[in-house]
Amino acid sequence: MLYLTMPVTEIEIYDALRNKIGEESAKTLLEFIDLRVEKEFERKKDLLATKQDIVELRSATKQDIAELRNATKQDIAELRAEVKQDIAELKAELEVKIEKVKTTLIKWMFIFWAGQVGVLVAILTLFFRVLK
Repeated sequence: MLYLTMPVTEIEIYDALRNKIGEESAKTLLEFIDLRVEKEFERKKDLLATKQDIVELRSATKQDIAELRNATKQDIAELRAEVKQDIAELKAELEVKIEKVKTTLIKWMFIFWAGQVGVLVAILTLFFRVLK
């Protein structure tokens, strides 16, 4: 069976206690409970966030996000500049290495051609000596 409970008021509690423990004891007990609840609220009220606290936190958070966004943009710009500089340095190094390879390749091609011409001249010389 489902019972619907209604909130109990302070007067109802007082009446119930007065019948059990007497009027003065009931009054003292309720005053004690009120005092304890008030002390506990005072102790914990600094932990509770007010609407103003939430507004200030949102404002601070938005400001922090904006500062972080700006710092990130600046870091990205600096990183891009560093990467561009590194790429330019690598490009220059590669161009120097490519030029060295080209020079070496041309030198060996010349040696190969000179060797081929020498071999061809030797073959032709032998060929014409044999024909004579």
